[in-house]
Amino acid sequence: MNKRKTLPVGLQSFRKIIEDDYLYIDKTELIYKLVNEYQYIFLSRPRRFGKSLLTNTLHEYFAGEKELFKGLAMEHLETKWTKHPVLHFDLSICKNLDDKELARRLGNILSDYEKIYGHKHVRLSQQ
Repeated sequence: MNKRKTLPVGLQSFRKIIEDDYLYIDKTELIYKLVNEYQYIFLSRPRRFGKSLLTNTLHEYFAGEKELFKGLAMEHLETKWTKHPVLHFDLSICKNLDDKELARRLGNILSDYEKIYGHKHVRLSQQ
């Protein structure tokens, strides 16, 4: 008997959807094409149309999390599975900030990534 999968309503974590066996419509072939056929991509979609899940899926792909893509198109398309540093900036926490506070917060985020990846970042201008 086929098990019915639960819809991932409100979930934006590709990892959670895959690991907890939620229903996932495989769009990884399209993601592979976007990454490998285009240099620049502008994602413009209305609210609640899956931008966060898409960017989270891209995060897992660029982080080289091959095991999450088992059984999906990406498993057969990607042959290298190179791990890349992935920097995530949630700008929703920066609403209504002046330029100095925004620069300070972004600097803090970059400092955290510097600790993880071991690279120095360029200081943001405080002008």
